[in-house]
Amino acid sequence: MSAASHPVIDPVELTRDLIRRPSVTPADEGAMDMLERILTDLGFHCRRLRFEDIENLYARRGTASPNLCFAGHTDVVPTGAAEAWSAAPFEAEVRDGVLFGRGAVDMKGGIAAWIAAVSRVLAEGDVPGSLSFLITGDEEGPALHGTKRVVETLMAEGEVIDACVVGEPSSLHALGDTIKIGRRGSLNTWITVHGKQGHVAYPDRAANPAPVMARLMARLADHRLDDGYQGFQPSNLEITTIDIGNPATNVIPAEAKARLNIRFNPTHTGDSLIAWLNAVAGQAQAESGLRIELEHLCSGDAFLTEPGPFVTGVQDAVEAVAGRRPEASTTGGTSDARFIRAMAPVLELGLVGQTMHQIDERAPVAEIQALAEVYRRVITTFFDRP
Repeated sequence: MSAASHPVIDPVELTRDLIRRPSVTPADEGAMDMLERILTDLGFHCRRLRFEDIENLYARRGTASPNLCFAGHTDVVPTGAAEAWSAAPFEAEVRDGVLFGRGAVDMKGGIAAWIAAVSRVLAEGDVPGSLSFLITGDEEGPALHGTKRVVETLMAEGEVIDACVVGEPSSLHALGDTIKIGRRGSLNTWITVHGKQGHVAYPDRAANPAPVMARLMARLADHRLDDGYQGFQPSNLEITTIDIGNPATNVIPAEAKARLNIRFNPTHTGDSLIAWLNAVAGQAQAESGLRIELEHLCSGDAFLTEPGPFVTGVQDAVEAVAGRRPEASTTGGTSDARFIRAMAPVLELGLVGQTMHQIDERAPVAEIQALAEVYRRVITTFFDRP
């Protein structure tokens, strides 16, 4: 197939088609099939990578380096009360120049815009390297069988990705005002203090876990983790729940439970924070004589894509199209970039995210078209094409 014969994709119509697949995580509803057909028509070799009940897709066009990858997800969060929407959440209605629908911003609009950009680039000829897509159906869910598993598989096979753009809605107020070049890590910890139930009038016959938990939580919350890291705010530990569940007024409870989350910068790793938490809990156990159990789940370490040609090139491309130079930020929650960074430098660039996960999620159609042009410029800048 010659370059000129490749179809040129309309990003708005493709976004609408994707929205009409109600792929509430972990459901796929045909979204991956649609992308596979479109990318095959554009000359990509597509691989479906299914892990458990999650559909994933890795598609590559070309074998030469460098390999520029786009990463995204087709799964979306639930709609909430459908009757609260001003337009049906999966009908992809365009009203007054605005596209309404679950996933319009996060992030079916981003996927469609990159595909449209690729189609425009290929209409002018091949790139001197490779283009690839890493699309998952498990970003909004537990994220255990999506990008994480695909990255592990590709690395085991020796696949090389030289740079990756994640299409998350990184823009804050105007298209292209912000790109994400790093993210803080996230650690969840569940804590249980085991005591001995008894009558409040006879505390010598019981062992109350509540004050032990209270002292432990205060010790953890009062500890200053760090003063920040270059480009990152200070790490923070937040107690998200303390539960005893004791309905009686005259009973010393048998156990107390708590949960906390730490959002941390590159000063720490998940392992180093787990070691610290275990040590503090171990000290509290020794002081109280009560058994304290901790369970941990680190969903990703902090990472930073250092300033360099990749980041600068993306900023140049955005400025050339949108007329503004994006701020390189590390704020916000987690994304699948935390897994991809094991393979390649990664950053996030996408639509304005103010309505993501909300009732009436929406994006102006002009913004989706503009994002496609921004992405086209990112691709041509990366491959040093005019």
